Amino acid sequence: MELTLLNTMPSAQAKRVFLDVCHCRRWAEDMCRLRPFSDSHSLLAGAAQCWQQSGEGEILEAFLGHKQIGDLEALRDKYQQHTQQEQGQVLQASEAVLMALHQLNQQYLDKFGFIFIVCATGKSAVEMLALLERRIDNSRAQEIEIAAAEQAKIIEIRLRKLLEAP
Repeated sequence: MELTLLNTMPSAQAKRVFLDVCHCRRWAEDMCRLRPFSDSHSLLAGAAQCWQQSGEGEILEAFLGHKQIGDLEALRDKYQQHTQQEQGQVLQASEAVLMALHQLNQQYLDKFGFIFIVCATGKSAVEMLALLERRIDNSRAQEIEIAAAEQAKIIEIRLRKLLEAP
């Protein structure tokens, strides 16, 4: 998408675009208010700044836009485009690794009250499982902080892909 188009589209449409990047209403609204962006750097910097201002409720709202890694049905859902690009290597995993990912993801959800968030780009299912195993013993506060930082990486990747799309 051309930056000019993003800058000039109606606010409601831009908000939907931004919500596809990050499922947080306040973040999407703030991004709309920051328009026009002079270049991709200002877009990415604005996105990072808006995300850094997020409180716990907004962070958790953004997490709702993700599907659980290892949940094969969720990978086929409406977020399939982002999920397959970002979690594509998970689909190549053995059934045993997928089952372990699914089970540990459920334990994580039960413990923290939100799904495991990680920037999965370029990571294999085995790497994802190892990350999940390392993080499962963290406190909820630690996990919100770590997952919010992972969400920031995801936002940047999605915005870069958005600008590359025709």
